[in-house]
Amino acid sequence: MGKRENVWLGVAGVVISEGGRWLVVKKRYGGLKGSWSLPAGFVDEGETADQAVLREVKEETGVECTITGLLGLRTGVIRESISDNMLVFLLSPLPGQRVMAEESELYDAKFMSPDELTADPDTSLLLHYLLNKPIGQVVPGSAGMDPGQQFHYSAYKLFL
Repeated sequence: MGKRENVWLGVAGVVISEGGRWLVVKKRYGGLKGSWSLPAGFVDEGETADQAVLREVKEETGVECTITGLLGLRTGVIRESISDNMLVFLLSPLPGQRVMAEESELYDAKFMSPDELTADPDTSLLLHYLLNKPIGQVVPGSAGMDPGQQFHYSAYKLFL
C-alpha cells in the first residue's frame, strides 16, 4: 500500500427522523469512546463513498437509509502524519426502521432530539457543530455518467 496507508477516507451519516430526532451512536473504542457521535466508518475497496455510508449506518445501527446529499468534509492531520478525511452525508431513514446497536462496536445507538444532544456532556464536537448549523444546504448526487471507457470505472457519481 505504501504512502497511501496514512491517508484515510471515512464517511459519516447524519440521519434525521421525520420527527427531527438524530441517529447517534456511542462507540466502545477510539477517540470518540463513550461519546455520542454520528454512525461512521471507512470506505472499503470497491465501493463509492455514498455506498459506504449506507453500509456503515446499517451495520452499526440496523437502520436502512437513502442518500439525501453530501453535507461536507471534515479533514484533519493526526500526529503530523495521518491525513484523516471524512465525508459527511445527510441521509433519510426508510419508514418503520428499528435501531439495533452493533454491540461489539457500540455501547448504544438511538434517535435523540437536538435538545437532548445539546444538553448531554457526552455529545461530540462535530455533533455540536452540526446541531448549531442549519442543515438545509446539501449537494445531491448525480449518477448515470461515464467519463470514458479509458478510465475503467465500474461506479461513477458526482456530488458537485
